[in-house]
Amino acid sequence: MELDLVELSRLQFAMTAMYHFLFVPLTLGLSIIVAIMETVYVMTNRPIWRQMTKFWGTLFGINFVLGVATGITMEFQFGMNWSYYSHYVGDIFGAPLAIEGLMAFFLEATFVGLFFFGWDKLTKVQHMVVAWLVAMGSNFSALWILIANGWMQNPVGAEFNPDTMRMEMTSFFEVLFNEVAQAKFVHTVSAGYVTAAVFVLGVSAIYLLQDRHKDLARRSIAVAASFGLASALSVVVLGDESGYSASHTQRMKLAAIEAMWETHPAPAPFTAIGFPDQEARETHFAVEIPWVMGLIGTRSLTREIPGIDQLVEQAREKIESGILAYDALMTIREQRDATPAEVRATFEEHSGDLGFALLLMRYVDDPRTATPEQIRQAANDTIPGVAPLFWAFRLMVGLGFSFIAVMAYFFYRASFRQMQFPRWSLWAAAIIIPTPWLAAELGWFVAEFGRQPWTVDGVLPTAMSASHLSVMDLLITLAGFVTFYTILFIVEMGLMVKYIRKGPYMDVAETEAWQERHEHRLRTHDGQGPFASSMPAE
Repeated sequence: MELDLVELSRLQFAMTAMYHFLFVPLTLGLSIIVAIMETVYVMTNRPIWRQMTKFWGTLFGINFVLGVATGITMEFQFGMNWSYYSHYVGDIFGAPLAIEGLMAFFLEATFVGLFFFGWDKLTKVQHMVVAWLVAMGSNFSALWILIANGWMQNPVGAEFNPDTMRMEMTSFFEVLFNEVAQAKFVHTVSAGYVTAAVFVLGVSAIYLLQDRHKDLARRSIAVAASFGLASALSVVVLGDESGYSASHTQRMKLAAIEAMWETHPAPAPFTAIGFPDQEARETHFAVEIPWVMGLIGTRSLTREIPGIDQLVEQAREKIESGILAYDALMTIREQRDATPAEVRATFEEHSGDLGFALLLMRYVDDPRTATPEQIRQAANDTIPGVAPLFWAFRLMVGLGFSFIAVMAYFFYRASFRQMQFPRWSLWAAAIIIPTPWLAAELGWFVAEFGRQPWTVDGVLPTAMSASHLSVMDLLITLAGFVTFYTILFIVEMGLMVKYIRKGPYMDVAETEAWQERHEHRLRTHDGQGPFASSMPAE
């Protein structure tokens, strides 16, 4: 199989996946924010909160529809562009995807309709329940997708069956509660919550700069800042959990992110900045913070984090072990039921390293014929691109901490300064609207690019996973996807801008009338307002 074919398949899937993820975080977070706003409406019976729910709900609906359209395309790609991957691990990977469709997507899609068309047909409480069910459906959908992806990062609860030549599930419980999947889920949805909070904050800031819809904008900022601050703090804490998990499930990825070429004495330092040189295997002008990496990666002062050189040597040993498993597997394929017991015993002993032997398929048709030089090359292939991972991770972390600062500032102004915001801060809030999407895309880049050269870590190399298509097939479909997705992006941005410019157009008369009565009560203290004096007016 030509490497160009694999690279084009990767490019096409990366493009569709990262484009789809432009919609996902806003859907995850905005569904929760909308549900919170409607809950406040039910509790206070103030029309302004109903208007806020409808306005932000409209933007959620636009984003949701286009997100669904781009997500369906991704699932078809598993069969079209990655057919051997689908055959090899479909019994495990397909189960969470099926459950996502049956359980989460149907729940989400059903109640989205009730949310938009049930305002005059449901009671306030019933409609609030619908809003929370939509939010639950969105988050459940992310859960099952991330369980599938988490299994690709840490393939537990499954084993290779030499008789069927496929991976088969041995424990659904282990797949479901995979530590990588659970850490990725909470980290990803928290990032989605931050994305939605920054979006609501930025749009509301634009309204205040334009001196429009000020009541809606100030209340929206209060919700976004509170929700966003909690979420931004959660992202950092839960990201630390992902780092700890990687220290024993994806050690090469962690070493590449840190550009840790050699094993440091425990506890390892954290390289704050530097310039990784993969060819020379050193990091130029590195600025290190003592102990930090050891504490993050191992949560101890005594455990070592292996460096890239040590992990490459371990990979070489696993490749040699995998060759023994491959040889036994070929014997099992030929002799089937007549296979000697000692051959099956050899396979069972070395089967965990079979995937490492498959790395040699890039160089030879039969791994058993590989030379020591080819084995060394295959071991070096287990190193992902260090410099891109190093910088992408640091930019993502820097953005994450900046969100904490932004949300803390607006939370302080909303809570203790009567919701008065300097114009410079409103301009800043508007300008940073795109940044959480950048952070989210960088996070996925680190997760997926850092897993290379594997489709399923330690089990199936990416070079073996692709379908046997022609380069022209891929170029044509890639061009088609780029064109189609560009059109969708223009439609998405056009609709978003249109409805943001339009502003809250529903329930305007009712909201304005309530606001006038409310302001009158506050001014006159007529005994009916919430701040009315107990003394009679003079």
